[in-house]
Amino acid sequence: YSVQATAAIAAAITFLVLFTITGNALVILAVLSSRSLRAPQNLFLVSLAAADILVATLIIPFSLANELLGYWYFEKTWCEIYLALDVLFCTSSIVHLCAISLDRYWSVSRAIEYNAKRTPRRIKCSIFIVWTIAAVISLPPLKKAAAAGRPQCKLNEEAWYVLSSSVGSFFAPCLIMILVYLRIYLIAKRRHRSRPAAAKRVFVLCWFPFFFLYSLGALCPRRCKVPDGVFQFFFWVGYCNSSLNPVIYTVFNQDFRKAFRRLL
Repeated sequence: YSVQATAAIAAAITFLVLFTITGNALVILAVLSSRSLRAPQNLFLVSLAAADILVATLIIPFSLANELLGYWYFEKTWCEIYLALDVLFCTSSIVHLCAISLDRYWSVSRAIEYNAKRTPRRIKCSIFIVWTIAAVISLPPLKKAAAAGRPQCKLNEEAWYVLSSSVGSFFAPCLIMILVYLRIYLIAKRRHRSRPAAAKRVFVLCWFPFFFLYSLGALCPRRCKVPDGVFQFFFWVGYCNSSLNPVIYTVFNQDFRKAFRRLL
């Protein structure tokens, strides 16, 4: 990159990091401090916001350095940790959204029975399961075999890993969410849909291009290869999702708007 392009990219990503941290910190503070937001199910939003903050602090800065330098400047061990955490946080985001979908479905389909059992302890157990599932998906071998020249830090590009990780981290959870929200629609006739459905649509829009191109490259690496610039663009669009949930809550939820105004 030229000096001007490097400065522009660094400024834009720095803004993204600060916006992500601030917005998600406000979500956590709003849920913990506002009486109207202390419903047990909102603990899912606290955990999701924490995952987004971790993306902004532990992943994006190193991705930015890797992007601008063109090689991995840091230790080999940190590369392996960084890749594992990247997969972990991305996967945890969509598994959180799946858990929220199931929570909404059970609250509609078994309203009296489920809501009586929807305690903070049960929600915390569900959150633990969410993080465990995400951790298991992020465990397979991640690091690409070392190549000659400058050190690189890339995910395993073998077809089996690309396809299995894409299915586990994105496509399977997306299918679950679609089926669950179809059931909610049929049962509740559009009730309780706005905020959570919006958050999930935004997640899919942000990450689908990356996972589609990532999987396509594994299926036909030569004929279907897209320019590196296009792939990198959609890679960064995926990270932008971490900053958008606070915006969605502000637009669609009056209780969050009031809590944010009070905190600011």
